[in-house]
Formats: sequence, C-alpha cells, structure tokens
Amino acid sequence: MATTDLCYTLVHQDDATEAMTLQEFQRALERGSDEVRIQTMQKLLVIMLNGDPMEKLLLHVIRFVLPSKNKQLKKLLHFYWEICPKTKPDGKLKEEFILVCNALRNDLQHPNEYIRGATLRFLCKIREAEVLEPLIASVRACLEHRHSYVRKNAVFAVGSIYRHFDFLFPDAPQIIQQFLVGEADMSCRRNAFAVLCNIDRGLAVEYLQSVFALVPSFDELLQLSVLELIRKDSKANLANKGAYIRCVSELLTAASHSVKYEAANILMVLTSNPAAVKAAAQCYIDLAVKESDNNVKLIVLDRLDSLLSKQERKLDDLVMDILRILSSPDIDVRRKALRIAMDLVSSRNVQEVILFLKKELVKTHDQEYEKNTEYRQLLVQSIHGCAVKFSEVAANVVHVLMEFLGDSNNPSAVDVVSFVREVMEKFPELRKSVLEKLLETFMDMKSGKVFRGALWIIGEYCLDAKEIDEAWAQIRAAIGEIPILASEQRLLETAEDEQEKPTEDAKSVPSGSAAPRRILPDGTYATESSYTVQHTSSAKLDAVKSASKPPLRSLLLLNGDYFLGTVLATTLVKLALRYSKLVSDVAAVNARRAEAMLIMTSIIRVGQSQFVTHHIDEDSYDRIMQDLRVIGVRQQPEVVNKVYLEDSRNAFAKQIQAEEARAAAEKEKDKATEVQVDDAISFRQFSKKASDTGVDEYEQDLVRATGALDSKDDLMSKLSRIVQLTGFSDAVYAEAVVNVHQYDILMDVLIVNQTNETLQNLTVEFATLGDLKLVDRPVAHNLAAHSFLTVKVPIKVSSTETGVIFGNIVYDSHTANENSCVVVLNDIHIDIMDYINPAYCTETQFRSMWSEFEWENKVNVNTNITQVSGKCFMLDDMEINVANAYFLKFSDLRVYLKHIMASTNMSCLTPEKQLEGDCGFLAANMYARSIFGEDALANLSIEKPGDGPIAGHIRIRSKTQGIALSLGDKITLAQKVAA
Repeated sequence: MATTDLCYTLVHQDDATEAMTLQEFQRALERGSDEVRIQTMQKLLVIMLNGDPMEKLLLHVIRFVLPSKNKQLKKLLHFYWEICPKTKPDGKLKEEFILVCNALRNDLQHPNEYIRGATLRFLCKIREAEVLEPLIASVRACLEHRHSYVRKNAVFAVGSIYRHFDFLFPDAPQIIQQFLVGEADMSCRRNAFAVLCNIDRGLAVEYLQSVFALVPSFDELLQLSVLELIRKDSKANLANKGAYIRCVSELLTAASHSVKYEAANILMVLTSNPAAVKAAAQCYIDLAVKESDNNVKLIVLDRLDSLLSKQERKLDDLVMDILRILSSPDIDVRRKALRIAMDLVSSRNVQEVILFLKKELVKTHDQEYEKNTEYRQLLVQSIHGCAVKFSEVAANVVHVLMEFLGDSNNPSAVDVVSFVREVMEKFPELRKSVLEKLLETFMDMKSGKVFRGALWIIGEYCLDAKEIDEAWAQIRAAIGEIPILASEQRLLETAEDEQEKPTEDAKSVPSGSAAPRRILPDGTYATESSYTVQHTSSAKLDAVKSASKPPLRSLLLLNGDYFLGTVLATTLVKLALRYSKLVSDVAAVNARRAEAMLIMTSIIRVGQSQFVTHHIDEDSYDRIMQDLRVIGVRQQPEVVNKVYLEDSRNAFAKQIQAEEARAAAEKEKDKATEVQVDDAISFRQFSKKASDTGVDEYEQDLVRATGALDSKDDLMSKLSRIVQLTGFSDAVYAEAVVNVHQYDILMDVLIVNQTNETLQNLTVEFATLGDLKLVDRPVAHNLAAHSFLTVKVPIKVSSTETGVIFGNIVYDSHTANENSCVVVLNDIHIDIMDYINPAYCTETQFRSMWSEFEWENKVNVNTNITQVSGKCFMLDDMEINVANAYFLKFSDLRVYLKHIMASTNMSCLTPEKQLEGDCGFLAANMYARSIFGEDALANLSIEKPGDGPIAGHIRIRSKTQGIALSLGDKITLAQKVAA
C-alpha cells in the first residue's frame, strides 16, 4: 500500500432507525448538552461515511461543537474534520476553516498533553497545505514538550507534513536528527528514527553509524526499526555491509524473540557465510525451543527448513539441537522437527540421533499424552529411515524396536514389522539374532497385520532345521489345540454339562401345561420352553467364543481374519517344503506335512462353523485349498518349489531396490534445474534482482498475503468467473465476479439501472446455504436512470462444502406495481475446488484414515472420455479447429485417472511404476486436503473390457459428509462435461 493512501473505517448505517433531518441536527447541535452533541456527532459521522457530505452543518459544528472542552467531542471533531469537504468547487480552502485552524492551534498549545497528542495525530491525516501552514510553529514547539506522549506524536506530525508538503517544513530532516540525538525516551527515539528513515535515509544511516555500539541496548521497537533500515539500505549501500552484518549478528542474542527472528532473516539476506548461516540456524532453533506459541514454532521451523534446504551438509552439527524441539507437546511441531532433523542425519551423527530417538521411544510408554501413539509411530518411522540409510546402526535399533511388536497401537507395530522385514533382506548378518527375537515376541503380538508380516518373515528366512522347529513350535503355541473345531465343540459341551449339573437333582412334576415344570433346589417351580433353551445355548456359545484363547486362534475365531489364515497356510507350506529338503528322515517330514494339512483343514472347517463371527470367504478358501493340494503331493515339481521358496523373496528384494532407485531419482530430480536454450541470461552486475540475495522476501510476503501473486487475479481469469445474476430484459441487470481467497469470498456485484427513472432504496439481498456466512449486508442505494453501481459482498467460509448463494434485488418505484420491484437473482454455486489442494501421505496413513473415516460416497464411472486428437476441417474455405470437440473413445485408463485428478485437485499416491504397462484394469489411491485441514481420500477402480466403455467406480471417504458428497458431485459433473 502506498504511503499516501489512507485507511478509513466503514461504519454500517442501520436502516431500521429513522434518519434525522437537517433541522433536527441543527437543533441538537445548538441546544443540546455535551452528551446529546456526542450522540448527534456520531450519527452525523455515520451519514457522512455513507456518502452524504452534509455541508450545511459545517457552520453549526464550528459554532456549537468546536468551543466545547469535552475530550470525547474533540475526538469526534477530529473525525469530522478528516472527512468533511474542506475546499470550494474551485479548489480553494473554505473561509470557515480559518476558525478551525485557530482552534487547532489552541489545541496544540493546550496544557493537557492528551489533547495536544490527539491533535498532532490528527494532523498526520490532513492533506490541505492551507490548513497546516499556520500550525507549523506550534508543531515545532511540541517537539520540546515535557511529556513523551506529545513529543512522539509531534515527530510523526513533522514527518507527515514534510512527506506531503516539504516546502512547509524544509528543515524537518535536520530537526528530527537533532531531536534523535538529544532524546532519552525510547518510544520517542523509535518514532523519530522511523520518520527519519522515511524522509531522509542518508541521515538515518549516518545516525545509525554513530550508535552501532549501542544498538544491543536499545528498546525492542527501536531495534526492529534499525533492522528495517538495514534491510532496505543494504541493497543500495554495499560499503556498510560489513558493519550491518556485525550489528545484526549481535541482535541474534537479543532478549526479544521478534528481534531475534527478524535479525536471523535479515542476516540471511546480507550474507551466505557458513558461520553466519550457522548462527542464524541456531537462532531459529532457540526460538522454536523457547517460544510458547505453537504457531510461531511452525513458522520458525518453516524458515529453518528453507534455510537448511539451501545449505546442504553444512549444518549437520545442529541436528541434536533441532531434536530439542521434540520437547514441545504439539504433534505438528514434533512432526516437522523430526522431518528436518532426518534430512541432516549423516554417518557422523547417526549414533547420537538413534540414541536420542530410542530414549524418546521409551518415554512414550510412561507419558500420558493425547497423541502419544501417533508420536510413537513418528519415532518408529524415523528410526526405520536412519537404520535403512546407515547400516551400522541397524543392529543397535532393530532389537529395541522389536519390543514394540506387541504394542496395542496397530500402526506403530505395523511399521516395526515392515522395518524388521527390510532389515532381514538388506542385512544377512543380522538374520539369526533378529529371527530369535521375533520368535520370542511372537506370542505377544496382537494385530493381524503384524502377524502376517511376522509369518512372512518366518516363512522366508527360517533356513535350517533348528530354526524351522523353533518357528513351528511358536506357531503351534499361537494356534492352540488342533483340530480347532473339535476342541471348540468340546469346550461348548463342557460348558453345557457344567450348566446342567445344578439341575440334575431337580424332580420332574406332572403338569397339565404343554411345557414341563421342574422343582428347583430352593423348592420353587421353573418352566422350560424352547425359547429359553435357545437363549441359553446362544449364551453358552458366546461364553465359549469370549474365553481366553491363543493370539492366532483368537484372531481367526473372533475377528474372522481369514486373510491371516491364508498367510499362515502359505507359511506352513514354505516351512514344510524347506524342511523336506533339509531333513532325510521321511517319517519326520511326513509328520510335519500331516500336521500342516491338519491346521489348514481346521481353518477351513472352523470357518464354516458356528464358532466364527462370519464365514470364510471364497478367495481365502481357494488359497488354502491350493496350499493343501501343494503340500499333499510328496514330490513337487521344481517350479512349485521355486515359486514358494524363491520367487517371493526375490520379488521383495526387487521392490526394495526399486524404492531406493525411485527415492534417488526423486532426489536428483529435485537438485536438477532445467534450463531451456532460449532462456534469458541474467547478469548480476546489471540486475540485482536476478540474484537470490536481491529478492526482497518481505515484499514478496506482503504481496502474497494480499493475493496479488494469485494467478486468478488476471483479467482473463476474472472474465471467466463472471456470473450473470439477472436477464438482459430485466429492469435491473446484475452480474458478479466471485473472488475466493482462502477463508473469504468477496463478491463484486455490478448493478445497472436499465429504466428511465431513478430507483430509490435499491438493495441487494443475499442469503446462503451450507457453511457460508454473510458478513455484512449491502446498504440501500439510490440509482439514477441508466447508471450503475458496484456492491461488494464479503462472505466467510468455515468448511469444505459446496455452498449456494441466492438472493434478489429490491427497490422502490412510483410507477411500477409491487411485483415488479423485486428481481430474483440466479443462484451462485461455490466450487469446493477453491479450497482443496493436492496432498501426500504414506500408505499406512492412507489405510488408517480409510478405516477411520465413516462417510463414503461411491460414484459409478459412466463416461466416454478419451485422448483428444485435434483435427482440422475445411468448411466454406474457412479452417475450423475442433481440437476441443469430443469425438471421444476412451482407450487409455491413465487418461481417465489424470482427468479425475485434474477435476478434483487430488494427487495420486500410487507410484508411477505401478501404473505403467498395458493392462485392462487400473486401481489407484488419491488424496487431497482442504485449507481447513479436512482430509479427502479416494480409491479409483476401473477396467476397460475389450472395445467397450470404461467401467468401474470411485469410492470417496472423508470425516465429514459435506466434502464426500461435494467431491462425488464434482466427479459426476466432470464425467458429464467430458461425455
């Protein structure tokens, strides 16, 4: 914003109260008391702010309000002088203002310091030289007033007068400099220094050079002003750069956090010296540790991350200091600090980092913290990353992490088992000890996912007979007694026998009723019916189900996890096949095979019984039957042994190699900077803006905050966002431009009077549906014939949901009937895509959120989108480009995926490698996050049968209903548009 612009407060005028007439204003000002005059002036100011100048009241205000000594009236008078018309049509000052100037001069000489200070602040807003000229001597005298409040406002008044009318105060810079040298009050010095920087930067730099040694002892506000001057002057005055760097370096240890933050920012603009960079990074770290506000911590961490990304491997020594930030209880701060620290881990500090993370991991057991499980998962993932990157620490951490395999927190235990699986493949020397530890903790596991990972490890890496025997014993202990169905049935019968024991001695008594009566031990009668028998049997069955069971047996029976059953069957097959190759005893091999077949048969039979929550699915049944057939044949073909004993591990090894290659490629891609042959060459000597240090980050932040960098602000984009609200034949034509800026919507409504008469009290009335809130209602206007006006309507948005804005235009007309005075407006639909941004998460986080979110919207795919090939036709000697004409035949599933991603602002989480190749089906996960922190998940499953259209569906899940339904509607609409 330019320094000459003024900011005014717009006061809403209440239409419900009847406005005062001119005569009522005059009587209230003439005869009213000070309280009445205060209320009258307030009403007068509201009317003037809404466009009516009320020029006929000027003399009444001068005659009856100006002489008052009431301080509140004087303040209202300052507002009045600021907005009232001060000049005649020819541009000369009105004669009445001679009296006003005299009154202002008296106020500048008033013994009360508040009146003097308020008058001086008011003079900063006056832009008429004729008003200011008689007051210069009084303003100059206020610079020597005994009270600091008067002096600091007098400095601002001098600066404002000189900036706009330098001929009125030609020696202002020298006076301000002398004032600055002799002033002792810090607030006055700060104001004087800020004014001197604006009106004469050379004198400000000269003063700063004389007090460099005293800057650390300055007040916080004055130190910030010094930093602002250094930032601005360092670009043009390179001679003082060394002194500036020393001064800013000293301010890194200031007491004020805001001074330290600004000093670190400016030091990075001044120099890229390694020592200075390290000092600035250390300052950021201290701020993040000591600052109590979590929002400030996140801002500082963003700055630190940006700094470290430009200084590769120069700040590894600070990684332990960064880990001190983990003392903050906020999970977002911890997540960001861990991510920054992991980028700085090297072979020199990895041992210290791992030791610290292990201590933090142990603390999570004792701490009562709301996000304790999520923090533990972050620590496990960080340790996992360090161990995979630096093999020398893998042996130290793998055994510690395996203690958490029995953790009730499922995500962290799953992360641990995935880490163990990777360690087993990448570090063969650790396999024996890790396998022993895994078998020790096997019975403590609680999650089906953890068991599946552990069983896969056992099946692949138990390579000798002893290991197979130990693993087999652990699996048998985790399953319990087999056959499973027979043992469960025996438990049920035992429970029935125990239930019937108390009634064995009961005597049966003949009864005439249909149901037999029994005599209970206490002598009372009991009647037994089929209903009570069924109820009792169901209770017994539930008691058997809920009885304590080994972990694998419990997961199979209570949870119905038949996927775990298939993994168990495959593991048994691998162990049995490998055992048959290692052991020559045929009887032992056959016994092992028979036991495996009994376990698999037990899983199938119990899956079809009454003891499970739901019966076994067809896929699991087929997989277990396949394993049964494989293990039932004594001499297997070599291809079967290869598939079971080699291919699975080889596929996993290739997957790890592919992930490492992809990570390395992404890292190189981030480093690489593409330069085109026709790019302009920038010479630093000719243009400082071309260099990184020449970019003013502060100006960029300001422009970004005001939305000026938004691509939506260009003219063509605005034209495309115009919404027509009424028809061209309506008496009033209206159209609106909808500007969406994060949490706010600003509608710029153009209204045109298409009639030959003036429309009085024309009001635009809006209402909203959804999570939209109208901030201010537009005021009434009088619209002349064939004229137009612009109305701005601000709206607040509180969630990501498709909102609707509707309304009408109401006006008074003397000739038209009542019905024609209302024009109904078209509805405006707010696009949720303005609030949704692509985001990324891990597969574990995606699965966790997918199972947690309760709102799901399933959209069937019904489209004929295909790749558009531009064609040109000749018609009547005129070439017509129909590249956008959709003669579309969908031939590529990936095109449809990209179309959905572009239509919904979602990112694809499925790796690009998995989407490559020619196939008739495609499945992908997508993820996005709104600016309100709401997560949106989507799973796309499509296929293309032959030459037919694409078929399938898209499942959308979110925590709230609005975003799920809105995204579904967006996808449906995108399909229709493309069809």
